[in-house]
Amino acid sequence: MPTVLVVEDERDIREVLRRYLERAGFSVLTTGSGAEALTLFASADLVLLDLGLPDIEGTDLLREIKALGSLPVIVLTARSSTEERIRGLELGADDYVTKPFSPHEVVLRVQAVLNRHGGSAAESEIATYGGGRLRIDDNSHRAWLDDAELDLTPTEWGLLSAIAAAAGRVYSRYELVNRVRGYEYEGYERTIDSHIKNLRRKLGAEGSQVIETVLGVGYRLGLSRDEEQR
Repeated sequence: MPTVLVVEDERDIREVLRRYLERAGFSVLTTGSGAEALTLFASADLVLLDLGLPDIEGTDLLREIKALGSLPVIVLTARSSTEERIRGLELGADDYVTKPFSPHEVVLRVQAVLNRHGGSAAESEIATYGGGRLRIDDNSHRAWLDDAELDLTPTEWGLLSAIAAAAGRVYSRYELVNRVRGYEYEGYERTIDSHIKNLRRKLGAEGSQVIETVLGVGYRLGLSRDEEQR
């Protein structure tokens, strides 16, 4: 099980990344301190590094990591200029993600970087629901209904994955926004209904039974999770 070290001074972002990475099968260490990060590098297979740390300049920390060996680093930053990106890559960053970002995208980038470095993401486990009717592979971000693979957008995938994470649990629109996006985007909560509508359409004639509406509350998965996973 690869270990990802998340170095990020904003607690909410750390926790969102931790949850998504753990769901994808990673072991996760977190810290908001650059000084503490220096003591944790030896335990990590990859570092997600925020450049805007309060105690150590992020680029100095990146330089320090790369001086110690070949530990892969994905930079997280609000600095979106081309010059900043080039600087980070020149210092040895393996990838660069600009805030705000989708947690799902970060997980995919972590998996890709580890694969390039000869590591491997956690072994794929396909969760099944409704006696095998619905299958979801969190690692590869693929889903099937009645053996037909679903062609989902990143947002539709995020919604399906989030709702299926606790089959039968009702998720409010606000919860789904934060689970899918990782941030509270102003106005985005109002678009959840349209994304659910599109997701149901792709699920076919029984879409409204697979993703159920709970009036006045939100949405839940209408299929029970199978005990045995394939």
